[in-house]
Amino acid sequence: MTTLRLRPEDPADTGPVGRVLAAAFARPDVLAPPEVGLVEELRGTDAWIAELAMVAEYGGEVVGYALLTRVRVRGDDGNAPALALGPVAVAPHRQRIGHGTAVVQAGLDAATELGERLVVVLGSPAFYRRFGFTRADRLGLTSPWSGLGDPWQALVLPASTGGEGLAPRGEVLFPSPWSKV
Repeated sequence: MTTLRLRPEDPADTGPVGRVLAAAFARPDVLAPPEVGLVEELRGTDAWIAELAMVAEYGGEVVGYALLTRVRVRGDDGNAPALALGPVAVAPHRQRIGHGTAVVQAGLDAATELGERLVVVLGSPAFYRRFGFTRADRLGLTSPWSGLGDPWQALVLPASTGGEGLAPRGEVLFPSPWSKV
């Protein structure tokens, strides 16, 4: 029986991850979806956290991907660390059977284990609500995507070490590769 294996990306996954992203975000008006370039560019920045680039592998094939990278929240107390979730992709032939949910949950679990407190995402409220995401503006977070309303979301992760602390509030600052998406 073949099972879904969830794990951090390794260097051999670069090509397969690019193909999953290209297939999942394919549009007739572009040769390569911007999400492919986003991941390639993020790999070379300080925003990259290798343990939070998660792949879903089925039958030896990379079929899903969820990336969490470093962002900053500029608030009254300075810049606080947070994470951005995205892109999230599943190969079209493996969609709607739980692989996306599984790879996102694996990424969120890994982020919690690393002691991260806040994750932001721009995406479908119907999908991300299952993980506990809510409108980011309700948590005092703004970004270039704030005006989109419900799709601009955030999740406060459970404290992994007993120290609760408040999640940061303010403007979410994304690394420069995000400006191309």
